[in-house]
Amino acid sequence: MGSTLRKHLLIFLLAPLLGACSMGQMVARTSVSIIDGATEAMNSETDLVLAEAAIPANIKLVEGLIVEDPGNPVLLATAAQGLYGYAFGFTELKNRNRAEALYQRGAEYGFRALRSFGVDIDLRRANIDAIDKAVSRLGHNAVPALFWTASCWAKQIDLNRTDPARLAELGSTERLMQRILQLEPDYFAGSVYGYYGVYYGSRAPMFGGDFSLAEKNFSAARAVTEGRLLIFDVLQAEYLERQRLDQTQFHHLLESVINTPVGIFPEMALINQISRARARYLLGLEEEWF
Repeated sequence: MGSTLRKHLLIFLLAPLLGACSMGQMVARTSVSIIDGATEAMNSETDLVLAEAAIPANIKLVEGLIVEDPGNPVLLATAAQGLYGYAFGFTELKNRNRAEALYQRGAEYGFRALRSFGVDIDLRRANIDAIDKAVSRLGHNAVPALFWTASCWAKQIDLNRTDPARLAELGSTERLMQRILQLEPDYFAGSVYGYYGVYYGSRAPMFGGDFSLAEKNFSAARAVTEGRLLIFDVLQAEYLERQRLDQTQFHHLLESVINTPVGIFPEMALINQISRARARYLLGLEEEWF
């Protein structure tokens, strides 16, 4: 077979693929494994200054890939994860308004990711039954989109606790997390249980809180990594112990986070460093809160 004929045959065979997928989409989709590697490397970072400087560039890279492949659920969920991490780790304690905007941006990427999986309702306005029906069809591959959507959305609500309309949405975020409990309860080192610890621990019982359930979920979250992920101690202090006015436990949890050796969980070193920084910040509020 002549070289010219082989070229024509190759073009003929590739034509359907090229027609269905642009070059930009091909690059975006083949970049997913590189993004995964970058995320893994960032999670193991111990230098908070370096991480704070690097994460925005990583987010913009992912957003650039989304421009090329706007319906890619993996990229959309990754953008939501990056925005959540940057807002929680480096923005929220310094600039709540900016953090809220970042959480909203992350939530919007999450909603887009879920739409790509077939969730065709407006989650912010839908009732609980409609949400349950929509997410019941989702499988394991949708877990990251469910988790980071619910996380960004819930943090938006958390920063607007005086807004009744926002508070009314909290139950909707819980339905997304409930689906993850059914599919992959240990996802992201037990963070689903951590969500429920905050969900039940941040409110007084008369407003739907349940301190016993909160404590149970924080314990379940710790069990997944045998206590190596320190953020659950910080969240228990910040939400549950503050709500039930247990200053002794508040202080104990935060001091134990600060004093835990840096190398306890290398794969999640960045989150543990963020946990230590947040623990120090919260200890500075102890006299005001108690």
